Amino acid sequence: MREIVLDTETTGLDPRDGHRLIEIACLELHNGIRTGAEYVSRINPERLVDPEAYAVHGISDADLVGAPVFAEICADFLAFIADDPLVIHNAEFDLRFVNAELARIGAAPIPSARAIDTLMMARRRFPGAQASLDALCRRFGIDTSARVRHGARLDAELLAEVYLELTGGRQKGLGLTTETSSIVVERRTTMVRIARAPRPHAPSAVESAAHAAFLAKIKGAIWNR
Repeated sequence: MREIVLDTETTGLDPRDGHRLIEIACLELHNGIRTGAEYVSRINPERLVDPEAYAVHGISDADLVGAPVFAEICADFLAFIADDPLVIHNAEFDLRFVNAELARIGAAPIPSARAIDTLMMARRRFPGAQASLDALCRRFGIDTSARVRHGARLDAELLAEVYLELTGGRQKGLGLTTETSSIVVERRTTMVRIARAPRPHAPSAVESAAHAAFLAKIKGAIWNR
């Protein structure tokens, strides 16, 4: 099964206020495991980055000089994600920005039904607990030491690890764990057979004599032929 982990960075919080994508990262998974295939691109938003957004991701206006506009990367982006499910943390936010960019160039939006929202998965699994990407990394012991600031590619890498944990952990797809292995051993020990000496089947002298007397009463008994 092919899935795409997707993350974005933006100039601000809401595309309805004119904010735009500035970075997009897509990592390919097969059966929940990264293949190494990826699509990552900076995007020229054709506007300035809000200071509040810069404080989060550290991508400045100068960093975006010379980057392609969304219309120039759209075909490659859509070809990479194809029709496969998209694994996104807080999918509503990212898809709102992606679909706003698609609308600007007259392309069809990506339906929300394609998204696997890890934020919703985490809230269902750990009700009442913090469900941010950072909080889930702490919960699952995922190393975030390289993450000084947000970045689409690094966040997508962390999200791929979080998604693996949310869908079964590092033993996903395996039939045995330490616990189940011990159960198998226990069941085997209870089924050990105790060896016994073979039971004798030869008739005794008394049984042989009784059998001969019985046959003597039968005319033409086949046992006497």
